[in-house]
Amino acid sequence: MLDEKPALMAYYYFDFRDTTKQDARGLLSSLLIQLCDQSNRLCDTLSHLYSKHYRGSQQPSDSALVGCLKDMFKLLGQAPLYIILDALDECPHGVGTPSARESVLKLVKELVNLRYPNVYICVTSRPEFDIRAALEPLTPHCISIHEEDGQKEDIANYISSFIHSDSAMQRWRTEDKELVINTLSKKTDGMYGIPITTPRCRGLWFI
Repeated sequence: MLDEKPALMAYYYFDFRDTTKQDARGLLSSLLIQLCDQSNRLCDTLSHLYSKHYRGSQQPSDSALVGCLKDMFKLLGQAPLYIILDALDECPHGVGTPSARESVLKLVKELVNLRYPNVYICVTSRPEFDIRAALEPLTPHCISIHEEDGQKEDIANYISSFIHSDSAMQRWRTEDKELVINTLSKKTDGMYGIPITTPRCRGLWFI
């Protein structure tokens, strides 16, 4: 299956409504399953981990899951792998030692520092201090997307389109519609972007 696809991709959303999707273990488990679904060779790697832990009767440690993911990276060869991690800021911060967010940030840095030239990582999040402090040292470049005029214009256009097309708002006075559009448009925060580039590993961090 790997030979039939030019690239592999894995996507993970840190869901604020689901506590099982807000930590490193949930992330690791999801990445492993998604990659196995795209390659028989990678699936064999996870099967070996499963057998090693008595066919599921014993839970593997987080470090064992990380080791399995690293083994998969080695088997990729030259096939590009794109990993998208969405809404990292939804990971709890300040609860536990280390916190769920600290564990995820540590994992992201560990994966980037493997320096595989075919592994690309994109992380989206709000520009919270601890996230920026952890990820900015990985890149010499910083792009603040939420300050771009095009970003603000797109959001303003979406707000205007929604208000003018919504059936419930059709009865609003014109001046009320304009007030809502102007108020919401001024409060848009957009995103903040960081390209992560190392000599042999490249990813993209959008905050």
